[in-house]
Amino acid sequence: MNTEEFLRLIENQRPCLQTLPKGLQAMWYAKKGDWSKAHEIVTNASDADSAWVHAYLHRKEGDLNNAHYWYQRSGKPEFLGELSQEWEQITSVLLRKVNATHEC
Repeated sequence: MNTEEFLRLIENQRPCLQTLPKGLQAMWYAKKGDWSKAHEIVTNASDADSAWVHAYLHRKEGDLNNAHYWYQRSGKPEFLGELSQEWEQITSVLLRKVNATHEC
């Protein structure tokens, strides 16, 4: 699955999300504008990818101190560009980790 296919899932509102990693699930909800649901998904996740998404969500919220903490937990540098660019970067990286044959 690539970013374009992922965006089509959003457009078609086909949330086969339970089969995707938590980070991608959260990015799906973030793109749809449901910050609370995205945050709920990654709040208790302990993997580095979810921490990276968590950082993005707090940056989007405007809570930069909290975002800084989650960037550190993820092992990723703080993103300095536009939020839309960060969404694209995180989503692209996470999608590359998903099995190429993943189907919804």
